[in-house]
Amino acid sequence: MSENQNTDLSFLKINRDEPRQTEGGSRNKIIISVLIIIVVIAIGSFFAVRSGSSAEKVELGTVAFTTSGQESAVLSASGYIVAQRKAAVASKGTGRLEFLGVIEGDRVKTGDIIGRLERRDVEAALGQVRANLSVANATLESVKAELEDASASFERQKILFAQNSISRAEYDGSNARYKRAVAAVTSADASIKYAEANVRASEVQLEYTLIRAPFDGVVLTKNANVGEVISPFGAAAGSRSALVTIADMTSLEVEADVSESNIEKIKEGMPCEITLDAYPEKRYSGFVNKIVPTADRAKATVLTKVRFKERDERVLPEMRAKVNFLKEGKQQTQNFAPKISVPASAITERSGQKVLFIVKDDAVVETPVTLGEVMGNRIEIKQGVTAGQKVVLRPSEKLSTGTRFTTE
Repeated sequence: MSENQNTDLSFLKINRDEPRQTEGGSRNKIIISVLIIIVVIAIGSFFAVRSGSSAEKVELGTVAFTTSGQESAVLSASGYIVAQRKAAVASKGTGRLEFLGVIEGDRVKTGDIIGRLERRDVEAALGQVRANLSVANATLESVKAELEDASASFERQKILFAQNSISRAEYDGSNARYKRAVAAVTSADASIKYAEANVRASEVQLEYTLIRAPFDGVVLTKNANVGEVISPFGAAAGSRSALVTIADMTSLEVEADVSESNIEKIKEGMPCEITLDAYPEKRYSGFVNKIVPTADRAKATVLTKVRFKERDERVLPEMRAKVNFLKEGKQQTQNFAPKISVPASAITERSGQKVLFIVKDDAVVETPVTLGEVMGNRIEIKQGVTAGQKVVLRPSEKLSTGTRFTTE
């Protein structure tokens, strides 16, 4: 109880001398803050609206490399370059590879030896059958000599028998000897043919150890190395079936898939313009060589083969290509070099000069240009722009350098 009586309660007293803050002052501060926020928002909205109203709505196009062939094309399709004559070269025999004479990129001629298998056993077998052939030839010479002697003896015996100088038994013995000699010659002759057949078979087996190029071409891939076992069917574990893969580079064609709905536009012999993704600046002349008479049900396309009229060493199998199928009777020019062009609607005139409005950042820049050839709905630009730039299509009269734009 004494502790409660001694407690200091002076801090609970109200100091009536301090200045009082009125409710009106606090309210005024809140109102002023709100007004400031409203003004800031209004100013921001004003500039945003002003900025948006100054951006002109436009449609954009692209500066690109094009050719007159692209603009006259009735249809375009993509595909890949494929060698129509291609082979995975293997041996008909089985053995260990002891020689490989080519690598990727090498050119080969028909009959060139590409590789060789171990062949000592085959050579030994060939030597044996050749020896047997020699024995057969020697036997034939021996029985021929016997035949000559038997024939001469028989002729004498016939005369003597006709004169009754010898007995019938002697005559028959001489006749039998002659017939045996004739049979021996026939048998020896057959043995020679048999031995010769064995020699040819062994020579074929020896030839099987040599892997030759079946046609003129270029080695695309090397599938085996010296020391590996080569088998015709690759049946053995770890064995190889194909030694190399070669392709006839003169048989290269573009195989392109054409939609079923557009296949009626394509005819055999139709002129084409071929572009490779690897060399977009180069155009190749070609024609439709074959329309494969079946469709791919999964893709709803028909395979079309396009042959090159002229081709250089840069054209390689499996390269991606684009084909422009040109109108029938379209005269192809020799100049297939692509040209920088823009849609014709992007060209306008300012102060008597042809100009484009090129997009830079968020604004446009008026750019004078020099025009060239008209290519369908595009126009060649000889000077003033570069490929890949964006330009304004159908620019309005009020468009000028620095004008901000929107595409929405």
